[in-house]
Amino acid sequence: MTAGRRKRVSSVRLTLTVLGLLAAPALAAEPITGRPSVTDGDTLVIRNTRIRLHGIDAPESAQTCQDKAGKDYRCGQAAALALDSHIGHATVTCEPRDTDQYGRTVSVCRKGPEDLNAWMVTQEHAIAYRRYSTDYIAQEQAARAARRGIWAGTFEEPSTWRRAQRGATRENQPDPVPSHPALNCAIKGNISRSGEKVYHLPGSRDYARTVIKERAGERMFCSKDEARAAGWRAPRG
Repeated sequence: MTAGRRKRVSSVRLTLTVLGLLAAPALAAEPITGRPSVTDGDTLVIRNTRIRLHGIDAPESAQTCQDKAGKDYRCGQAAALALDSHIGHATVTCEPRDTDQYGRTVSVCRKGPEDLNAWMVTQEHAIAYRRYSTDYIAQEQAARAARRGIWAGTFEEPSTWRRAQRGATRENQPDPVPSHPALNCAIKGNISRSGEKVYHLPGSRDYARTVIKERAGERMFCSKDEARAAGWRAPRG
């Protein structure tokens, strides 16, 4: 083969390689692995990365449902505690799918081979989030048929409950209130019955069972310094 021909063949191969790279799909984001803190029934925090469980929607922390007897109970808190207990001290691997409007990494998370998103729906602590995915509809249908968990009584879909809360907030606060970045952060600022302001970090002893009630003046913080500056202290002991 002449030098000119070799040069032309090399050029063609280079062009085909470049075109192949351009046509190939973008590399998937790297999995996020670690021991998580549970923020609520569909949100985790791993090494300061907030993760929203893909394809499911769990009751919010402050949301209540009605059990089979018609009695109110904190279904949002129950969902968070169930997820936290099921994970325990295990390492979780989350496969990123997207980023939501709050900057959370939307992911399918696994404890070993087990799909935690599916587990939450199967255990009747969350519903399939049909607005964004059809992945967990079969699990929801089975859970509904079993009539356990949230399906044993009555409940409002979490997305409907969130809209109602936003509407109530606007009605009670007619003057425009700019959104606070702490609403998208993970440190919970709780006010005790005696009026003490205490903040709880993800992974701490009381974090999962702490429910934030914004109407009572409780709030979320982005950092310990921010919480301290607002008058909150760390837990004692």
